[in-house]
Amino acid sequence: MRILNAAQMREADRFTIEEIGIPSLVLMENAGRQVVAAMEAAYEAQLEGRVAVLCGRGNNGGDGFVVARTLLQRGIDTAVFVIAPLASVRGDARTNLEILGRLGVTVVEIADEQSWELHFSEISQCTLIVDAMFGTGLKDGLSGMLETVVADVNASDIPIVAIDLPSGLSSDTPHLVGDCIDASMTVTLAAPKLPLILPPGEAHSGEVVIADVGIPYEVIEGLEGPHIELLTPEQMRSTITPRAADSHKGDFGRVLVIAGSRGKTGAAHLAAMGALRSGAGLVTVATPESCLPIVASMAPDYMTEPLPETGEGSVAAAALDGVLDFTQDVIVCGPGLGRTDDVRGFVQGLVDKATVPLVLDADAITMFAEDPGSLVGREERDVIITPHPGEMARLIGATIEDVQANRIEVASDFATTHRVYVVLKGHRTLIATPEGRVFINPTGNPGMATGGTGDVLAGMIGASVAQLLDAEAACRFAVFLHGAAGDIAESAEGQISMTATDLLAVIGDALHQLTGKAMPAE
Repeated sequence: MRILNAAQMREADRFTIEEIGIPSLVLMENAGRQVVAAMEAAYEAQLEGRVAVLCGRGNNGGDGFVVARTLLQRGIDTAVFVIAPLASVRGDARTNLEILGRLGVTVVEIADEQSWELHFSEISQCTLIVDAMFGTGLKDGLSGMLETVVADVNASDIPIVAIDLPSGLSSDTPHLVGDCIDASMTVTLAAPKLPLILPPGEAHSGEVVIADVGIPYEVIEGLEGPHIELLTPEQMRSTITPRAADSHKGDFGRVLVIAGSRGKTGAAHLAAMGALRSGAGLVTVATPESCLPIVASMAPDYMTEPLPETGEGSVAAAALDGVLDFTQDVIVCGPGLGRTDDVRGFVQGLVDKATVPLVLDADAITMFAEDPGSLVGREERDVIITPHPGEMARLIGATIEDVQANRIEVASDFATTHRVYVVLKGHRTLIATPEGRVFINPTGNPGMATGGTGDVLAGMIGASVAQLLDAEAACRFAVFLHGAAGDIAESAEGQISMTATDLLAVIGDALHQLTGKAMPAE
């Protein structure tokens, strides 16, 4: 599902009106009625009281006028306020304002602080507030009376339903440009917007409902400009295909996991099991020779291969030639590998010489911190990196704060410049592609912020690449499934007690959930 900025939303509206021929008044009518439908589904009790609809002078206010008219036609007590001079209302909003007048509806003008103080006592007695003051066109922070309006409405503790965006947010950035409405629910029109999906804006958006107002899907998909998408269960469900009755393990890919070092054998196990639980047909763990007995004892499901090692118990650079001779469809490298000079030589040589897709995680990523220019993909061989913010910061020579403040830009710039797929982990994990597309994952929770969950994800991505033979699709599916499994584990163990092993145990349940099959009874 594509996420749109202000310019893209304007173009979607324009194209639909001028090229498709759907009148703008029809789009506004659809928007208002969709907002009312969302309100009826979520706020049945509040609609038995009185609703205050706060409208601006633009199209967002026009949507609010339609909401007010629809509520009144359904017998719901509704008061309408325009937070601007009535004479300043123009266009389609004016048309819907005049319709209210012809229906005998009183619309209260609030054009200054004194008017607001006079009427806020009435608003504060309502059971629900509709915020229709500003939509996607806002770029700068609110000022003057509008700051007072936002502060008073937020302090009222009355549930607020925002239309398109909570007033005060800008659709071009998730960052706050000033004070904004703290919505309980946001009914966004046609497509989601960045501040509804990413922090800190998302904290002010409440539950987000995406309303179909009549703009065709093809119009939204055909828009020029940044291509940012929100992953959805429907998209992921279509990725899963039933296995043929005569399938064999060779049909589902061979994954080689190069991982582990002295004291970090668990990382190799978690990555390997992540791959197996995600459907890989054959998984082999290549690990330093002294680590092999420990890794092999953890599970009988995967095979193991010993690698030449250094005195510190990590893989030796000389292990590269033997690894390149292995038969595999994808290589996952990095979990628990260590950060010695030999590891650096091994990993850099692997990226230079391997001919199969690579998934680089953890220490394998850090090995390029001093020479990020050598971390590149090729047209005939995909490279996927899965950094957390600290690893990404080391890779680009920035601070974690810089990365977190500009996650989309950082991930996308590195992906396009280095021709790699970047899975930037964290709250709302991002997937950036070499072609400039960015995907945002909505699944997952803070309980996954524990050692080992990233190792599981690396294995899951490797398995998905081996089966789907499409790096972009594999990243999207594995990241979504990983977060979905984390959400199931949270419901069973809670965020504080959850471990990576808990997540592993419910990957199958997450797959059942996606396919619509009932999960096994306890």
